[in-house]
Amino acid sequence: MFFRTTLAVITTVVIITTSCISTWMAADKTVKAQVPGVYSFRLGEITITALSDGTVPQDLNKVLTNTNLKSTEIESLLQRDFLTNPVEASINAFLIDTGDKQVLVDTGVGQLFGPKLGGKLQASLKASGYTPGEIDTILLTHIHADHSGGLIENGQLMFPTATVYVGKPDVDFWLDPANAANAERLRIDRKNFDDAVKTVKPYIDAGKLKTFSGQTTILPGITALPTPGHTPGHSFYLVESGGESIEFCGDIIHFASIQFPNPKIPVIYDVNPNAAVEQREKQFARVEKSRHLIATAHLPFPGVGHIRADKPGYTWVPIDYRWRD
Repeated sequence: MFFRTTLAVITTVVIITTSCISTWMAADKTVKAQVPGVYSFRLGEITITALSDGTVPQDLNKVLTNTNLKSTEIESLLQRDFLTNPVEASINAFLIDTGDKQVLVDTGVGQLFGPKLGGKLQASLKASGYTPGEIDTILLTHIHADHSGGLIENGQLMFPTATVYVGKPDVDFWLDPANAANAERLRIDRKNFDDAVKTVKPYIDAGKLKTFSGQTTILPGITALPTPGHTPGHSFYLVESGGESIEFCGDIIHFASIQFPNPKIPVIYDVNPNAAVEQREKQFARVEKSRHLIATAHLPFPGVGHIRADKPGYTWVPIDYRWRD
């Protein structure tokens, strides 16, 4: 999640970026509106569709924490991958269509980052040929604004027929008034707790939210794998069909250019930075060995690929693009 603790940073970057984009668009009349982001592929007997909720600029000099990396080293790592700071981080969600069920993994940020950042999931969902009312199940990798924000729009349930699943430790943490009252001590902006109440509690009140603890089968072929660290209830979802597998891994990784070569680098959004780093190292090693396909929340859209061991660390190998009618 892109924490509210850095909202001022993001806002500053956005103002600069928006100003540059506005000037660029005014100077280039050939610029057209970006179309919704949708990419579908088969996994065994099911179809998975990556859905873009947009992007958000990230100043890595302020987002990366507990690191000895100097700004010049960050710039060098980015330059190696033909990037510059700030980096545009994707906000990705995923739809799993089993034929009988339509399962959405994460819901994007909704309206919580304002009109210019994120909030594109509904347009992408429509472009993919689905409606909110068709979604049976929602799997939240964790409760952060850019993953649960799209549950609500203008105070209304955006997915009124869906049952929402999320790790119990996240519900216990983010919806506890005592934690909200002690947000400063926890070094978390109070707005994060308020956003959780705003987006998740209405589903609790409607009897539409279910929690799990430990490895849990959610639906046939879909298993929740708790991976606490980034948040207390952060979870992967393992999906298996026809002998093929994919893992939806939420915020185990934010910035490929930095955290693949050095998994020990946390981000300001980690509730428990040390546990997040430990979890990342553990899961990178496991997923690399298993050769499972993974789907990420913040790597460049569609955010799907494999992890390959490298020196140092790991390398990201994006999925092959395939056209399917």
